[in-house]
This record gives sequence, C-alpha cells and structure tokens, in this order.
Amino acid sequence: MDKLQAMTIFVRVVEAQSFSKAAQTLSMPRSSVTTTIKNLERHLGAVLLRRSTRTLSVTEAGERYYASCRAILSEIEQAESGLSIEASMPRGRVRADMPGVIGRALVIPRLREFEQRFPGIELVLGLSDRPADLIFDGIDCVIRSGELTDSTLVARRVGQLNWITCASPRYLKDHGEPESVDALGAHRTINYLSNATGRPLDWRFQVDGEALTVPMQSRFAVNETEAYLQCALEGLGLIQLSEFVAAPYLQTGRLREVLANARCLPVPVSVVYPNGRHASTATRVFVDWITEICREHAALATA
Repeated sequence: MDKLQAMTIFVRVVEAQSFSKAAQTLSMPRSSVTTTIKNLERHLGAVLLRRSTRTLSVTEAGERYYASCRAILSEIEQAESGLSIEASMPRGRVRADMPGVIGRALVIPRLREFEQRFPGIELVLGLSDRPADLIFDGIDCVIRSGELTDSTLVARRVGQLNWITCASPRYLKDHGEPESVDALGAHRTINYLSNATGRPLDWRFQVDGEALTVPMQSRFAVNETEAYLQCALEGLGLIQLSEFVAAPYLQTGRLREVLANARCLPVPVSVVYPNGRHASTATRVFVDWITEICREHAALATA
C-alpha cells in the first residue's frame, strides 16, 4: 500500500465529507477511494470513519490520524515548494576556475548581469593558467581547452579556440616575416611553459592537410598568458596563442598574424563539472550561464 497516497485520500474524504466528492477531486473511481480507506483501516487496526447511507463521520481515532496526516502532507508540500523556489531562484556558493584571459575578457565584464539574474549565488572565481583538480581543490566547475580525458566528470563544449602565430610590427620590420613553417628556424620565438609539466608547449600547424607538431628553441619562455603576450608586443619574437586573446591587438595593429595558411585545427573549449547527481543547482545555473556567454563571443564561436 502506498501510505502517502492513502493519507492523501483519507484527508480528502474527511474534508469533502463524502467518498464520491473526494473521488471526483482526485480524479479516481469511487470504488478505489473506498478500497483504499478500507485497506488503511485494516493496516492501522482502527476504524477511522463511520459510514451510513446518508452521513459520514470521523471517529476519535480518525480525528487524531487526520491531524497527523495533515501535518505530514504539509511538511512534504513545503519541502517540495522549497526545492521549486531554489530551482527558480537558486542560492549557494559556486567556486569556478578558468584561464585568466577568459575570466578577464569574458566573465568579469558580465558579472553585473549575472548578479542581477541570480542574486542568491555567490561566485568565487579562480583565474589561473594552471590545471585545477576539481575534487582535490574543492572547485565546482572549470573552463578547460583541449581534449578531456577524465570520464568521471561532465564536459559541456561551449566553443573553440583558433590558434594563430603572430608578432609585433616592430619584430617583423627588424626580422622579416616567415614564409613557411620550415622558415621558423631562422626566427626568434617565445615559448610558453606548460603549468602541468613545466616544459615548453610544442607549436602546432596544419600543412597540406597534415597536422604538424614542432618543438621550438627560444631565448625567452614564460608560463603566464599576459606575460607571453607582452613579450610579443615588446618585439621579442613570434608567439603562438589563441585568436581570442590576440583579437584586440590584431584589430589595432599591435600584432600581425603570420603563417595564416598553416593554422592548426581549432581546439575545443569546455566547461567541466561533476555529474548531475553531485552538482548543485547553483553550479548547474552557472554552467548554463557560462555556456550562454561563451557562445555569444565571436572569437569562441564554432563554425
């Protein structure tokens, strides 16, 4: 017997003072209502209702049971209502980790909008190029680029990064422009150090439909995107980074793309978070919002 259903039916019968009226309000056959009450009384070992051809009255035991049922059903209704309100007006704390350039260029300029839409959510943003461990670091979600291997997490693709090779006009004036990937050996380059391995990242190209991975020698190497970009702006050498980061400088002419015909394939950008059973409502709302604003950004949009 479904006890909650039986309680609901019993309460409705008492309040309607009729089996027939209760059955109508519950959209159930009268026979089902009658059977449920009989089974309930048998289960409790007590008579709850006195029936006659014209009247229906509640016994003393029925009065006590009715009061208890009303309290239980009211608590259930309040619990469900609370969850409904949380879904429409989520509350909580979300700790999100992302590359600094994405946080500064994309997320922080939209935080006022986020606050207006979700005033009950507190955000803690970690802006770093280092890889974060969600479980160990206590992070609710991260934005990552590249292919993902952790199958215990949910990854939602939100866009892509197009990697370009570029340099400042000052560098190109002094050293010329490389005409091919093979010509890079005669140029100065700046390497980016992986925060995961501490080693320089290989440069990647696509030539005649073939993906090329090229290790580069350099006099300078850094492990932070803003510093990497600044090295290029100072004319210290060629760099390879995402168009998302370079776009404002390409538009103003402070950087120029080279080897445009050898661009590598785009790299996916994903927001990663625990599976639905463990992610809070606030985290899922933040993930939806991040997905929305990433897909609105031209430099991250997929073809």
